[in-house]
Amino acid sequence: MRMIRVLVVDDSALMRKMIPAILRSDPEIEVVGTAMDGLFALNKIKDLAPDVITLDVNMPRMDGLETLRHIVEDYGIPTLMVSSLTQKDAELTLRSLEAGAFDFVMKPRDAISIHIKEIANEIIEKVKAAYDNPVAKSRKKEVRTMADSQQYSTRRPDENLFVGESCREVLAVGISTGGPNALSYLLPQFPKDFPAALLIVQHMPPGFTDMFAKRLNAICRIEVIEARDGALVSAGRALIAPGDRHLKIKRNPLGTVAVLSNSPPVNGHRPSADVLFNSVASEYGSSATGLIMTGMGDDGARGIGAIMSQGGLTIAQDEESCLVFGMPKAAIERRYIRRIVSLEDMGVFFTNLYMGKEKAYGT
Repeated sequence: MRMIRVLVVDDSALMRKMIPAILRSDPEIEVVGTAMDGLFALNKIKDLAPDVITLDVNMPRMDGLETLRHIVEDYGIPTLMVSSLTQKDAELTLRSLEAGAFDFVMKPRDAISIHIKEIANEIIEKVKAAYDNPVAKSRKKEVRTMADSQQYSTRRPDENLFVGESCREVLAVGISTGGPNALSYLLPQFPKDFPAALLIVQHMPPGFTDMFAKRLNAICRIEVIEARDGALVSAGRALIAPGDRHLKIKRNPLGTVAVLSNSPPVNGHRPSADVLFNSVASEYGSSATGLIMTGMGDDGARGIGAIMSQGGLTIAQDEESCLVFGMPKAAIERRYIRRIVSLEDMGVFFTNLYMGKEKAYGT
């Protein structure tokens, strides 16, 4: 049996007990040590030789972002950020993903067993995924991050959330682990007059998606907004599903609008890519395009099949450019995918598709 060696770094004594207890419940994981801040962690790495590190985002002396930079540059150890729901932690977490963190999880809210169970499986699954898919696989040098991208947008999205140019075609996207960097690479490539609307489910908790949308909006020619009930699905606009809300759409004589839902999680997720894809298939039929990208699990596989059954175009990100190939692989194995495209080729592919140069599925 393989043993995944994990170093747990957190300034909270409670978290230094809870997180190791969660990890030790899995027979394939060994917690080789803990550290109370980034400086202690860096001193322990050489002696403990961990395979994966869980790293608190907000710590004294050296915060998680600065510690991560040393880990990535000096050791290349895949690192999972551990964040709270505060605005400061959300900002640091997004910057950590740009700097090379594998992914992030939310801190347990307290020691009550039901709350631990909410995140235990997620922490264990992501530690294993980080071990199997080192951060280096994402080829950071080839991916434009939000931090070093040209700033395009100076508009205030809330001013025109409910107005815009109507659209005849939609591109629905389901994405999870590795998504922030993948989207920050892809979306800035779309021209301002991109004629399709984009609808995006990125698995994130509440409070993160609004900040993520604003950061994307600042580097894109198209408009990127966290979706709100009644927001117009408009050409040249990307709506990102809010954390903890499903995103659907509804066509009416005045245009297509976003519909948010608090219905139960699907595939363990709210928002769920399956919910979005099913809604898009129902409302747009053969005019819909579904794109399933990097992420763990199989969310979106069935829904993208609904788009295919209605005659829409279905696309998956290729394995080589995925940080985690789980979601695309699940859809491909079900034979719901017409085209497989690398992240590096997607910008040109979709621009050509919607700007009139590539309309045939097989070209």
